[in-house]
Parts: sequence; structure tokens; C-alpha cells
Amino acid sequence: MQSNFVDYVKINCRAGHGGAGSASLHREKYIDKGGPDGGDGGRGGNITLLGNSNLWTLLEFRFKRHFRAQNGGRGGKSRSTGADGEDIILEVPIGTIAKDEEGNIIGEVTENGQELIIAQGGKGGLGNWHFRSATRQTPRYAQPGLDGDERQVTLELKILADVGLVGFPNAGKSTLLSAVSAAKPKIADYAFTTLTPNLGIVEYRNHQSFIMADIPGIIEGAAEGKGLGHRFLRHIERNSNLLFLIPADTEDYKKEYEILLNELKKFNPELLDKERILAISKSDMLDDELEAEIKAQLPTDIDTIFISSVSGKGITELKDLLWKKLHE
Repeated sequence: MQSNFVDYVKINCRAGHGGAGSASLHREKYIDKGGPDGGDGGRGGNITLLGNSNLWTLLEFRFKRHFRAQNGGRGGKSRSTGADGEDIILEVPIGTIAKDEEGNIIGEVTENGQELIIAQGGKGGLGNWHFRSATRQTPRYAQPGLDGDERQVTLELKILADVGLVGFPNAGKSTLLSAVSAAKPKIADYAFTTLTPNLGIVEYRNHQSFIMADIPGIIEGAAEGKGLGHRFLRHIERNSNLLFLIPADTEDYKKEYEILLNELKKFNPELLDKERILAISKSDMLDDELEAEIKAQLPTDIDTIFISSVSGKGITELKDLLWKKLHE
């Protein structure tokens, strides 16, 4: 079964061509040699992305990938301008990036209601009215309309969230998300149970909240395409804070953290500039002595906390710490 979450599609776009200008000459009873009165052609239709905060996937574009906007109308007599071609509006989730065939960024949609033209309609041609002069009083020619853009556009969705969960498969990311929000991600005792990012709204005090994203598990070599590869690493780019999860039964905590950090660095060094918190999950199995031993092994340049999504240990303190980081 295919997932409803689609974060990468290619679409073919052809904006409308501009309408031709008119080469009309004025004809009216009792008016001899009325002169040029050809109107301009109409603009070709644009193809435009429109941000919609209620959408969370590019699934719609899996089934329809070719979009053709309407051409502009021809100019008419009496200097009448042709009708503009009808635009095509494509609604996309917040966080959608549009790229051309060379991989150059056309633009990105980061706000609800934001519009981004990805294929520009052609300009309408000028009518012969514009070409009259003292020495050329009856021009019998007009401009043709310009062609609209025709291009293949790649749409990439990068999830926008306040907190992104980073960790190896089975680190407890999905369990944490289900414990602190109403999200119901798939949870099982095997690697890569999360195959698509999941979002949850974490309720905080006084009816305040923030968004947490469960990013599919990273393994060593993910930046080179191992495991699920870097397909989901790009979602981490749009998270304000990163919450690293390492389970309490890990053999080497510092090494696992450094591997995760290194994969992010290889994918995009700027990710290391984000605020980070390290949580030791599944810590309900630890006593005070073991917890102290583990704490001594952890890096000192990052805030650390011991949590258990099952027993609730440290969850309130984790929310407080995340809220503080988000509003510093």
C-alpha cells in the first residue's frame, strides 16, 4: 500500500501564451481613413502555487502532473484588449520548495495564503495603435504574443515544526510523540517502523502548544543514502530545535550521539547551528546509580534529560525545557 504522505514530485507546467495584438484599421461611415485602432493581446495565464496550512502532503500531484494554463485572447478593434488567460492555482502545504530542471530554487512557500508563480504567462502583443507616427499613419502590423514559460518543476516538501526528533531506529521517537500529543504513529519492535514523518501538537500550559515532528530513523551512512537515505534528512532543516533521542540500553551513548551529529553535518553543516537537546529514552529501567554512570558519559555541551514515555518520567521537565529553548 502506498503512503498518503508524498514529499517529492515532478510536474510539467506550461503557462499560457500571450495573445496577438490586432492590426485593425478604424472603419466607420463618414470617417475616411480612420487610422489604426488595433488593441493589445491579453496576458497568458500563470501557474501559481498557493500555500495552504491545512495540507500536509503533495499526494494530489501523484495523480495529475501536467498543467496547461489558458492562452491570452487576441486584441480587437477599437483598441479593445484581449482577455487575459485564466491562471492555474495549485494549493500546496506550507514548507513546499519549487525547483527548476537544473535544480535552482524558484521559490518556497512558507506562509498560509502565500502565492508563488512557477510558470509565467507570456506577455500579450501590442496592437498597431502603438506603432502609429507622423510618418507612419496606417501601420498594418501588430506584435504577436510572447510564449509562456514551459518547464518541469520539482516540488519538495520540508516539514515545518518547532521540534524535530532525531535518533536511530527504535530510539523511542514514535512512542514519545504519541505520549506527548494526539498523534498515532506506528510503533513496533523492529527498525524503520516510521517510514514517513509524523507531526503532533504538544499541549503546554495555559492552552499553549508547539509542533513536534517524528523524523524516520537515521543510521550511520544516511547522508550517503544508506537505510532510508537522505530522503527525510531534509525535513530536519525546517525544525527550529532538534531533540536527540538515545535509548538507555545503548552500549555507547557518546558514540551514538556523535554518529547522529556527523550525519547531520555531512548532509547540511548549518543543521549544527540549531538548538539541541539530548534525551535518554526508556530510562524507567534505570536506577539512580546507573543514571549517574550514564550522565558521566554524555557530552557536556548540550542539555541532557532522562525520560520514559511509558512511565512519564521526565516528560513534564522535557516540555518545560523545550518551551524554554523555543522562546529564548
